[in-house]
Amino acid sequence: MVKAKKSLGQNFLIDKNIIEKIINLVKIRNKTILEVGPGTGNLTSYILKQNPKKIIVVEKDNDLSVYLENIFKKRIIIINKDILKIDERLLSNDKLIVFGNLPYNISTEILCKWIMSLKNNFWFDHLILMFQKEVADRIIATPNSSNYGRLSVLSNWKLNIKKICDIKPGSFSPKPKIDSSLLYFTPKSNFYKIDPKNLETITRIFFNQRRKMLKKPFNQIFNGNRVVRNKLKIDLNLRPQNLDFDTYYKLADEFENLKS
Repeated sequence: MVKAKKSLGQNFLIDKNIIEKIINLVKIRNKTILEVGPGTGNLTSYILKQNPKKIIVVEKDNDLSVYLENIFKKRIIIINKDILKIDERLLSNDKLIVFGNLPYNISTEILCKWIMSLKNNFWFDHLILMFQKEVADRIIATPNSSNYGRLSVLSNWKLNIKKICDIKPGSFSPKPKIDSSLLYFTPKSNFYKIDPKNLETITRIFFNQRRKMLKKPFNQIFNGNRVVRNKLKIDLNLRPQNLDFDTYYKLADEFENLKS
């Protein structure tokens, strides 16, 4: 058995009840599956039993890639690369169902990469992903809450998000020191059409000093522009966590107008 590597943030899912809950969220039969961070293949085995059309797994760890190849042979396609360096749109002509027990040290980076690269045509139908609970809480946070921030605004831009359950450390080997959460994402049919780079800039500057009033970041970007402020009805005495999702998307739109 291959041992988990702390440097790669590996915690292998071993709880059969959680695995069954994961695979029962969507219909897998005849679908093309992408699994990120398959580890020792516990979830992979259950996916295969559902008769998918094809399974692609992305595993950065060389030792695990060899281990998976020995177990599954030709039944899965193994990509021994860093998920952050892969263009998922080139993996298949089919829309993918994505499963991921994401490495905790790069989970937000993976999600943000996917969100920022999304075009009008989504390359997936479902994302079923595991995060540290504190990260998941930030992803699903709503305005006026302490966890609300950049990750909340970015994640909810083009995706519907549902929390499935929290998962205790005992469901993994080795046991992490924190709880995890399972989140289920699906594409939104309608979303605000803006340049993702503008949204990234706006949220980065606004949430850089989240305890400060909005006046400072607003003036930094818009130089006190009263037209924008009045148009979006922004109270500059509020704080970044008080603005709702749509206001941030509209601010990104106004930022584009300012540049052009």
